[in-house]
Amino acid sequence: MQPQDYSAAAPLATPAGAAPPGAILSQSLTERRREATRLEIARAAAGLFAEHGTEHVTAEAIAAAAGISLRTFYRYFNTKEDAIVPLLTSGADNWVHLLTTAPERDPLRLFPRLIDEVLIPATAAEREELRITRDVLRTVASAPTLKATWYRVNLDSEARLRPILTELLGAHWDPFEIRLLATIATDAIRLGLEHWAASETDPDGSAGTPAALAQQVFARLARAFDTPGEPHEAGVLR
Repeated sequence: MQPQDYSAAAPLATPAGAAPPGAILSQSLTERRREATRLEIARAAAGLFAEHGTEHVTAEAIAAAAGISLRTFYRYFNTKEDAIVPLLTSGADNWVHLLTTAPERDPLRLFPRLIDEVLIPATAAEREELRITRDVLRTVASAPTLKATWYRVNLDSEARLRPILTELLGAHWDPFEIRLLATIATDAIRLGLEHWAASETDPDGSAGTPAALAQQVFARLARAFDTPGEPHEAGVLR
């Protein structure tokens, strides 16, 4: 089977006249149910991977743990490794939504606030979700096939950020610097999560450890840019 493409972001706006309101509402409800099912499968896969190791878990076992048929499993995922993707992309989805709706237009000022919003859990459900993500990343560290999935998720997140940053910053920014900023933002989250997951500190993120680590990474890497808010054309990197 061909690998699934996780890079497509949800559209920022619905085209006028695309569908009647009732159809949009129905589609949205269907999509929410689909995403809920994907998350349930992902949680089942994460638990099995953590308990038994990736090589000892089959798609059949994941389907059984999630209470679905194997055929249904393959409607959602092409491989057993892909089943953890919803747990790894939920933060990126929130990141994209916040970035496209925030009134602040300077990403260099906006990203630090977004890091806190994405990585500091505000509810019991968010703490549990972050705890599960931590367990997944601890499993990823020792499983080459899952590690490949994790890095693909991060590459896709970077690709999703680039057109959004281009729209926010304007044509006077050099495309290379747009890509660099997308890479810095993505890697700040990745490194913060990975370092936190490898430690025994703050298991559900409620003390803000993963966010603080990501903030450190972003602050250090963002020094490559001039003063936030100034035009960035080719060759302005320090």
